[in-house]
Amino acid sequence: MARNEQLIRQHKLLQILERYRFGRTLTELRDEVVEDLGLTSLHTRSVRRDLDALQAAGIDVGVVETQRGRVWKLGPTFKGTHKITATATELIALSLGRDLLHPLAGTPFWIGIESFWNKIQESLPDPVSEHYEKYRQVLHVLGTPAKSYEKHHGIIKTINRSILEHRVVEIEYQNAGQTAAKTRKILPYGIALYRGSLYIIADAQEAAEDADPIRHLKLDRFHKATALDEWFKPRQNFDLEKHLRESIGIFGGGQLQKFRIRISEYAAQWIREDPWHSNQTISQEPDGSLVLTVNAAHEMEIIPRVLALGTEAELLSPAKCRRSIQATIQQLAQKYDA
Repeated sequence: MARNEQLIRQHKLLQILERYRFGRTLTELRDEVVEDLGLTSLHTRSVRRDLDALQAAGIDVGVVETQRGRVWKLGPTFKGTHKITATATELIALSLGRDLLHPLAGTPFWIGIESFWNKIQESLPDPVSEHYEKYRQVLHVLGTPAKSYEKHHGIIKTINRSILEHRVVEIEYQNAGQTAAKTRKILPYGIALYRGSLYIIADAQEAAEDADPIRHLKLDRFHKATALDEWFKPRQNFDLEKHLRESIGIFGGGQLQKFRIRISEYAAQWIREDPWHSNQTISQEPDGSLVLTVNAAHEMEIIPRVLALGTEAELLSPAKCRRSIQATIQQLAQKYDA
């Protein structure tokens, strides 16, 4: 963990030194690292050791005497950021990806996306830029929600740093349907972007021993997040990428179940065109319908999709979920009976 923190600080020091042509003192560097990384404290001795490590790695970082005292600055042999070149086709692909990531607006991730995009645009020759603008007018991205996480900027910064440093985080979190936020501690593993919303994948310390401790906490429901001076060791048997890939939605805290849905011949093409999951299986029935088999962690990942197909879909199993759909249909019938 200590090694990971040091690498993060060293990368940040290089970013800071690149911004200042005339260098910074140890105290100034320390203060900016603390501010940018959201640290509670940092000694100048740690900054000096990080600078020594950069020098040992062959990076041209030197110290000079000035009227302000001793300042550290990048030397003339420092290569800096490599020049970025791109073709019009690459720009189109990148700009489409940028449009898809608009829900990240207001987060540190979006700041990085915009910074990179601006660097590319500034380095473009006019012919490439004109070619890109011409073809970009025929491609548009729709369906991304018009929301921003700007007010959660500080929370995301704290969570992101805590994930990298394996730090325990104390949060104020308001579950759906609750009137007030509650304080709890989490062990954050990662951040997921799902249908325009950000979710924090975390180990919940309050979970019972026999329950799945992994929670998917929607960022919109965070009121506050504080990185504590407590560290944790990630679960060795937990693979975040595999965990997110297994289920079709974002619900957490449940075991995977197998769901079987009969799809009419009329709606079969929709399922083929827009698969529910990469690991789904489809069996063709003699009457032209098909049976879709898919895994999910929670029935609410399945029920809305089945209901959206109306009479063109029927959930076959599990029986408990089938009863849930039956109850929902009865309630809807009563509501629309008039």
